[in-house]
Amino acid sequence: MDEFSFIDSIQPAAYSQSSLIKGVSDDAAVFRQSSEDIVTAVDTMVEDVHFSRDTMEPYHVGYRALAANLSDLAAMGSTPAFYLVSLVVPSGWSQEELLEVYRGMRTLANEYHIDLIGGDTVSGKQLCVSITVFGYVLKNKARYRSAARSGDIIFATGTLGDARAGLECIRKGVNDPYLIKRHRTPDPRVDFAKSLTHLSRVALNDVSDGIANEANEIAEASSAELHLNFEQIPYSPQLPELFPSHYEDWVLSGGEDFELIGTVSEKEWPHVVEAAKQTGTPLVDIGRVKESDKNGAVYLYKEGKRSILNKSGYTHLQEERD
Repeated sequence: MDEFSFIDSIQPAAYSQSSLIKGVSDDAAVFRQSSEDIVTAVDTMVEDVHFSRDTMEPYHVGYRALAANLSDLAAMGSTPAFYLVSLVVPSGWSQEELLEVYRGMRTLANEYHIDLIGGDTVSGKQLCVSITVFGYVLKNKARYRSAARSGDIIFATGTLGDARAGLECIRKGVNDPYLIKRHRTPDPRVDFAKSLTHLSRVALNDVSDGIANEANEIAEASSAELHLNFEQIPYSPQLPELFPSHYEDWVLSGGEDFELIGTVSEKEWPHVVEAAKQTGTPLVDIGRVKESDKNGAVYLYKEGKRSILNKSGYTHLQEERD
């Protein structure tokens, strides 16, 4: 199958977004929006860097690639609308496998009524999936890391460390379907983040590189101190049982859980709790924000002791951690 036939095979039969004027089948897509701000993000997954065929089926690759992008939009409080896909395809990937990659994307896209509006396909040595997403948010209602203020409650959604534990389950042959699902097909917190639109101020960050990394990003952007209580940070109960020597590190820096960490004033905290309840989102209060006389810092309290929590998540362009 040549490139043009492949494009025809993945072209949507219909579109969900009324603002779309021209989608797949021309040199570029066209959409029109005047009443809201447009939010965009791009994320790339490379074979043997971000995923392995030993631990993921093609379907999971597509699903997870789009989930990573949608999590970025969720962290901005945005409603996802469109996505573009660029593939670098090696000779070892069959047409059927590539269609499975797209099927994984389409499953998640259909859940949130997102339209595929274009992309590109080229040959290369490793499979590379690069997705650009576009979303909408009410004017001046995008959520930023720099919005944390002294006195804020720090919160986290879901459970942390699951994705890293799920990967280890696959590698070691441990039968834990829940953790494996959390690694292969994570659920971005789009609906929860959208439900916070009415709040006057909230800082959000998606947990893609580990909560230690994400908390530091909020602290630095807000020039504030984030004080986290390890005993309050949520994780699945089977983690200490299955991986007693590693789970604490994975909870803090495992990454790729695609949950949200955020801060909000005590006054508006009840509204966040209600939003979590209405969207079926697990939510936990994990600490407080305090003023900082420096550029921001994160402190972790564990068993009565305080320590500085540095960035320790997965950071690209640095030496990989085991």
